[in-house]
Amino acid sequence: MEAGTSVEREPLEITYPADLPVSQRRDDIAEAIRDHQVVVVAGETGSGKTTQLPKICLELGRGRTTYRKARDGKKRPRGGLIGHTQPRRIAARSVAERIADELGQPLGQQSVVGYQVRFTDRTTAETRVKLMTDGILLAELQRDRMLWRYDTIIIDEAHERSLNIDFLLGYLKRLLPRRPDLKLVITSATIDVQRFSEHFADRDGTPAPIIEVSGRTYPVEVRYRPLMELPEDDDEGEVVQRDQTEAIVDAVRELAAEGPGDVLVFLPGEREIRDTADALEDAAGSLRGAGGGVEVVPLYSRLSAAEQHRVFAPHTGRRVVLATNVAETSLTVPGIRYVVDTGVARISRYSLRTKVQRLPVEAVSQASANQRAGRCGRVGPGICIRLYSEEDFLGRPEFTDPEILRTNLASVILQMRALGLGDIARFPFVEPPDRRNVSSGLQLLEELGALRAGGDGKDSLTDTGRRLARLPIDPRLGRMILEADRLGCVREVLVIVAAMSLQDPRERPAEQRAQADQLHARFKAEGSDLLTWINLWRYVREQQRELSSSAFRRMCKREHLNYLRIREWQDFESQLRQVVKEMKIEVSTSSTSGGAAYDADGIHRALLSGLLSHIGVLEEKEVSTGSTGGSARGRGKGKRPGPREYLGARGARFAIFPGSGLKGRSPAFVMAGELVETSRLWARQVAAIQPEWAEKLAGDLVKRQYSEPHWSTKRAAVMARERVTLYGVPLVADRLVNYGTVDRALARELFIRHALVQGEWAALESGRQKFYEHNRRLLEEAAELEHRSRRRDIVVSEDILFDFYDARVGPEVVSGVHFEQWWKRERQKHPGLLDFDLSMLTHDTAEEVTESDFPQAWQGEGLTFNLAYHFEPGADDDGLTIEVPVATLNRVGADDFSWNVPGLREELVTALIRSLPKNLRVSFVPAPDKAREFLRTVPAGEEPLLDALERWCRATTGVVVPREAWDWSKVPEHLRPTYRVVDEQGREQARGKDLEALKQPLRGQFQQAMDEVATDSGLARTGETTWVFGDLPASITQTRAGHEVTAYPGLVDEGSSVGLEVVGSAEERDARHRLGVRRLVLLGLDARGDHTVKRVLDGLDNAQKLGLAGSPYPTVAELLADCRAAVVAEAVDARPPVRSQAAYDALLTAVRGDLEARVRGVLADVVRVLTTWRGVEKELSGRADMAMLPALTDMRGQLGRLVDRGFIAEAGPTQLRRFPVYLAALSQRREKLLEGGGSVGRDRQLMDRIADLQDAWLHQVDALPEGRPLPERLRQARWMLEEYRISLWAQQLGTAHPVSDQRIRKVLG
Repeated sequence: MEAGTSVEREPLEITYPADLPVSQRRDDIAEAIRDHQVVVVAGETGSGKTTQLPKICLELGRGRTTYRKARDGKKRPRGGLIGHTQPRRIAARSVAERIADELGQPLGQQSVVGYQVRFTDRTTAETRVKLMTDGILLAELQRDRMLWRYDTIIIDEAHERSLNIDFLLGYLKRLLPRRPDLKLVITSATIDVQRFSEHFADRDGTPAPIIEVSGRTYPVEVRYRPLMELPEDDDEGEVVQRDQTEAIVDAVRELAAEGPGDVLVFLPGEREIRDTADALEDAAGSLRGAGGGVEVVPLYSRLSAAEQHRVFAPHTGRRVVLATNVAETSLTVPGIRYVVDTGVARISRYSLRTKVQRLPVEAVSQASANQRAGRCGRVGPGICIRLYSEEDFLGRPEFTDPEILRTNLASVILQMRALGLGDIARFPFVEPPDRRNVSSGLQLLEELGALRAGGDGKDSLTDTGRRLARLPIDPRLGRMILEADRLGCVREVLVIVAAMSLQDPRERPAEQRAQADQLHARFKAEGSDLLTWINLWRYVREQQRELSSSAFRRMCKREHLNYLRIREWQDFESQLRQVVKEMKIEVSTSSTSGGAAYDADGIHRALLSGLLSHIGVLEEKEVSTGSTGGSARGRGKGKRPGPREYLGARGARFAIFPGSGLKGRSPAFVMAGELVETSRLWARQVAAIQPEWAEKLAGDLVKRQYSEPHWSTKRAAVMARERVTLYGVPLVADRLVNYGTVDRALARELFIRHALVQGEWAALESGRQKFYEHNRRLLEEAAELEHRSRRRDIVVSEDILFDFYDARVGPEVVSGVHFEQWWKRERQKHPGLLDFDLSMLTHDTAEEVTESDFPQAWQGEGLTFNLAYHFEPGADDDGLTIEVPVATLNRVGADDFSWNVPGLREELVTALIRSLPKNLRVSFVPAPDKAREFLRTVPAGEEPLLDALERWCRATTGVVVPREAWDWSKVPEHLRPTYRVVDEQGREQARGKDLEALKQPLRGQFQQAMDEVATDSGLARTGETTWVFGDLPASITQTRAGHEVTAYPGLVDEGSSVGLEVVGSAEERDARHRLGVRRLVLLGLDARGDHTVKRVLDGLDNAQKLGLAGSPYPTVAELLADCRAAVVAEAVDARPPVRSQAAYDALLTAVRGDLEARVRGVLADVVRVLTTWRGVEKELSGRADMAMLPALTDMRGQLGRLVDRGFIAEAGPTQLRRFPVYLAALSQRREKLLEGGGSVGRDRQLMDRIADLQDAWLHQVDALPEGRPLPERLRQARWMLEEYRISLWAQQLGTAHPVSDQRIRKVLG
């Protein structure tokens, strides 16, 4: 066989049906094909062009294989096939059957006619006419760039302008000049055929010839019945808006009156079809026509096959078919005489904003409207009622936008890049796509990892992109398979991808919807619609194994599963499995059968790889502020709220489709296999996901925002809050991440400032880094100078320290770990690299701060107290802090520290002078000068500061400044020392400005310290009745916590015995020791058989006993025992303190000598006191005027303090002899109150003079710990107060000694 020869095949008997319009033009068509490379055949549906054109080509000798010598010298086959593309698979199969039947050939084996759809190939070596979908021809370009297998290509239904058709026409535009032997026939409805002709003009610009073939049509009357109309009889001119459903019923009723024939109603969607069907069923009685009743039949793509076939089944009466635009061109519904056109349809459009395919309801174009009207002119004259106005029709676009202008171009771009066809913008499309759609397609491919960002041409494809181009499915689905290969779940993902590519095999017949939903619910997977496919797949495969073929069909029908779609699903999955095996993708052993577990997370992650822009995060619920709920716009009363919304990619908001298994669950993050916009944006095929999956898969597609970079002491690194978004969907809202990997420069700066300069790093505090310990000591020394001088101009700023470290620390150091690694190497070469020098830490002003002005310790009376300085105005410890050990509390008082340190004295004295009232302050201005003068002339520390200052004021100006005139509230807090009381281990026990107040709650700890001293020194005893203490020292001194602690041993009265204790002050010791010695003498008297009390008692007659019985004592014997104790106490007080056995024995002997006589003398004084006391008590009793009540209350209190149980021993014999005078003064005061004429007022004035003094004494008495006796000064102050009362109310009685307000205050301290 020579080059260029052809293979002869048996001749075919070709005939043409005479009733087809195309048969009348076959000679013209054949001539055009023979003489031109491209021919455009235009004709309406029904003209026969689809089935007859391949026969015309066969008759012309097309479809013959020829052999030509290639460059390598070998013969290569050319041609041999007439390729005939169809936009739909069902059309490819049915047209192939029709042509084979007309040629008298069996379809498939040994036939000249074959077909190929998806993965079903019914062609053989004998095939000359190959019917296929346009997608199959597009896929063949991967293997046969020049289409050598074909000598003729027929592109049918080109007016539909699908994406594949437009791409093929563009590709063929480039290919035809290189294949002059290739013939191209384009068939189209009479819609914009001139565009195809001009697109394929030859080199001279001559358009391709157009052969027009008329259709088998009858005249169609068009009637306009717009929904909005103005009735002629309406005088007010109001426009009437009709409901669409009612308008359809009216239109069908109008057509029913025209005669027999079926009605085809075009509606935009399933919901409108259901509503209209209900309305027509209700109005069926008025719609009856000839031959029986009215049958309403729906027709849309989601119906089951059986329900779709009802449209073509024979019937009687009138049939009303309610259809979407599927009946516009794809299907020819028989018997249609009438059409009702709503003028709208759901048209797939790609949203550039949301990047999802939308199905909005739009007005159809004029061409579509005419196609609809033409549906009723096939069997006879027809009538088309349009539910819109003629003006509306004329204002509509002439043609529907081709798919390339309203869909995503990702698959086209991928194929073009794989084929090396260059820039899509320069590709010869019939109508170039919108650049924005091109950009969106590129973005999707970049999202899938198929293209390198910014790349162009074939080299821009990644390995993933090259593998995606080999998969004959949507790029999103292909990406899922490739990811499944990596995760080891290819088998399961193939099942799901196949299901997502086809129509849902689950059927929901309208009359059995609830039953179908219940049966299908068995397959639902928790949290995932996508895993439902695996459950359904397993169930179907199991049933197939167990049931016969016919039983399986019956099962499918019974359980509302579409048998044909199940088979298609399985076939598709099988073919996909074959393709991936050819690509060396390993398909694991089946886990999609039986009950084997599958990796749900792995499957979801694989699916997510293709759905990254189809994820969403659940939006927070809006909280209603109204009492009845609802938003500001208002909700219908009782209306249920809509589904929860999700925030999707690029600001889109969608809700989970009501039919989803996740409806009502609302997981936080979801992915959707499909986002479709109808009445709102719905997510179908939904599954819950983890946001970290999307973050990992998206890679560089995610946007990361960082906020709040900060040093973390715990992690020893600079951390920040990370927000991760993918196309605007927040995957991570507030994650703590290491900032060193994000911004090394800033992380390094923060590390140096916080870790090294400010020391916020635990590793430095541990002491392991010697340089830091050295630097910290120097910084503390420098900072101490500032705290002492209360200045901020001594220590250098942190910026200087930062610059020091910045110049030395390695540039790679951004965290603690980095620093330790770097420093471990560096210190071996330069051990002192990071050491500070004191001179670099301070300015020249540091020399002004001297140790003499701001000492580190306070020296006084053999004690040393540590001092600390702090400069922080407003802080509790601002100023000077003195550390006082608990054990030394008895040796210090606030006056000891009243002069403060030398560096603060001038400021302190100045502040005190300024605190004086104005009338006093004017004598000491200017205050700073006076303060300096005072400090020059008065030596510090010899007396309390206020005593020295008052004396200086009086000596220099003659102005007497009373103590209460100094207003400490006006003195800055830092000038008043803070006392920090510590225990022996240095732990803080109390802190404050008032030292005396701090002592009160610490008395227990102080006593414990004293007990320890007593125990250590052997001076602790109890229960003794005679002197066994040896010689008692007046005080003892020990060292505690580094300080000398002085303690004071003394006897204590235990009631029936005597103990020895060590106390913290000489005053307390003397008070306790006095009573202890008294008790020990009384015990000694008893031990020596002293019967003084009994003898005196026996010597009293009845009258004397009766006189003594009316006393505060319960018995006369107790009164006499108290008299004896008073005599002993007087003897104790008359001698030096008893601290030895000899002194005690001498005291005991002296007491025994005249004890009885002295007791009788005291008893005589007591009798006189009691007699006077009863009289005064009687005078103060009884009712009194309200005006006198304060005075009487005061007098009764005085009387109660004077005469009470134990008053004899408490007062002593000497003081007891003054009691009659005290009582007489009381009586005179009472008498003066009764005189009238302002006596009450005068008494009030006198009482005011003593009230403060009396209260001060009572306050100090109450402040004494329980059981502590009154010290000498308080006993003295008590009797001074009684004498002061005599001087106020009964001067004529005279006082025992001089007494005044000042004298009493001095004693009280």
